[in-house]
Amino acid sequence: MRYDFDTVLPRRGSNSCKWDSAADAEVLPMWVADMDFRVAPAIIEALHKRVEHGIFGYTHVPDSYYEAVTGWFARRHNWNIQRDWIVYLPSVVPALSATIKALAKPGDNILIQGPVYNHFYSSIRNNGCTPLSSSLVYANNTYTIDYEDLERKAASPHTPLMILCNPHNPAGRVWTRNELQRIGEICIRHGVTVLSDEIHCELVMPGHTYTPFAAISEEFLQHSVTCMSPSKAFNIAGLQIANIVCADAERREKIVRAININEVCDVNAFGIEAAQAAYNKSEDWLEQLLEYLHDNYRYMQEFCRKHLPEFPLTILEGTYLVWMDCSTLGKPVAELEQKLMERNLLWLNAGTMYGPEGEGFMRWNIACPRTTLTDGLQRFVQFVRNK
Repeated sequence: MRYDFDTVLPRRGSNSCKWDSAADAEVLPMWVADMDFRVAPAIIEALHKRVEHGIFGYTHVPDSYYEAVTGWFARRHNWNIQRDWIVYLPSVVPALSATIKALAKPGDNILIQGPVYNHFYSSIRNNGCTPLSSSLVYANNTYTIDYEDLERKAASPHTPLMILCNPHNPAGRVWTRNELQRIGEICIRHGVTVLSDEIHCELVMPGHTYTPFAAISEEFLQHSVTCMSPSKAFNIAGLQIANIVCADAERREKIVRAININEVCDVNAFGIEAAQAAYNKSEDWLEQLLEYLHDNYRYMQEFCRKHLPEFPLTILEGTYLVWMDCSTLGKPVAELEQKLMERNLLWLNAGTMYGPEGEGFMRWNIACPRTTLTDGLQRFVQFVRNK
């Protein structure tokens, strides 16, 4: 069947972080990474069935949940995950934080690749550690890795952990197998464990392939921890379900202990049902979603070529988060974010949210109906014309 991604579904008044956070109800939010699409019918059906039972007490995670997760990654990504490697918890950010707590000490450096997801910084600092950025190199509307700098940073004293973003938010890169291989070889050479955030792993544009870092080799598997969730790809972030995959028993035991110290070990009963319906019954919905997102990106590219040629877009290989170069305006992007909201009622993310390397850039969420995207782009054009 064909799924509908064009209908605009009103979200104001639903306690939506995305739509109900702005003081002015006319603000168009294109910031936080959730989608404005109704989820797959199989997920709604599974949730209806669970609601009809009428009792929502503490929940056991069943065998069928593990089978859904392992079956999906084996079938779709050729990664054979063993059940005992999986540790469930509510979301990926607590997973990152618990892993840092487990594998690093206060005062340690945690290696990252800026500009990068803002919660990497908060999770690192909340555990008393210091972000150490091997900045990505921006050229020709894309980002690459400075391997010499990465090697120097990995060799820095008291650097036990690197957080990898695969695919990368906000740079839009889907790292190739060769790139991941080089990252892994550097980290293993210097005794650095790779903590790979792969929450956007299903959101890959045509011509690109997601490679699970831990699936590259047995050595990579044993020297890594992977965080994943169906929340981004299937638009179920509010249902609070995620997984840590760690094959090394000693690291996994430390992580489980940290999760219990942080008391984030219980998950949402509805998240369990939704994840199973996503992985077992919603692959066709995901494929059509990816088509729509790719068409949105191409539409935005063409619109910007015609109306905003001085605002280049980074090549989008994965995620639904478009990185726009706004340096032509010559203003700090934090100031641009505020002025866009005040003058044109458009909410984008300032690039500096993702580290100092994000200065000059704004992040757009294009996971919305085409008419919503058009509205946002037209508001941006008006902002530029009246600046």
